[in-house]
Amino acid sequence: MIISLDAFSLHNKTILITGASGGIGSAHVQRLLALGANVIGLVREANKIQAIDGVDYIEVDYTQNSSVETMCNSIGQLDGIVHCAGVVQPFPIKFLSEDKLKETMFINFEVPVMLSRLLLKKKKFNEGASHVFISSISADHPHKGGAAYASSKAALQAFSKVVALETSHLKMRANCISPAMIKTAMYDIAEKGMSKENMDEHISHYPLGMGLPEDVANTSAFLLSNASRWITGINITLDGGFLLEGK
Repeated sequence: MIISLDAFSLHNKTILITGASGGIGSAHVQRLLALGANVIGLVREANKIQAIDGVDYIEVDYTQNSSVETMCNSIGQLDGIVHCAGVVQPFPIKFLSEDKLKETMFINFEVPVMLSRLLLKKKKFNEGASHVFISSISADHPHKGGAAYASSKAALQAFSKVVALETSHLKMRANCISPAMIKTAMYDIAEKGMSKENMDEHISHYPLGMGLPEDVANTSAFLLSNASRWITGINITLDGGFLLEGK
């Protein structure tokens, strides 16, 4: 049997990306554009990003319902969405304030939940649309200082399965991608917060080396394409073999 590569194309698909100015988000923008998608990128401050030709950037303040509502009303029909917006703020439990907990849960969990709710309510998704949520291996393999972060990502994984269940009658799909450490600005912050010896020791546990934003974007591209039409409600781990050592 000959399998057509057209199934992997995103030509004429319109994809919404949150956190489009971040390391993983911007990698998604470039990869999806290269595969023929029409890309809408949500950003916090449009005047501070380097725009990419062919991308419709929209400034959104997630703390203001009116801003999110205006954005939803301004866009057309969608064939997919990738929730890339996120924040990492490590705090030992005894130093975790209520404000920091709320901030992490808001960005990592409440924003994708409420955005999904609004877009579904306004019937902005075409039949067969794909929802991709960027989680983390921390959801199943938490680390010290990761109480808020790991909990927010675990909640996101549970939510994605509910989306899969409630939209299946429209042939929509919802899946999670859970990367290990990816070389982004967050990686640079972590690198500065520990000794070179500790960072080198950590990196040594990745048989395939450190992950790149493009690795996450490539996986999303597959989940957004028709090639994954029979995949829903799952979580894909991207860790370069890190968990093989029982971490």
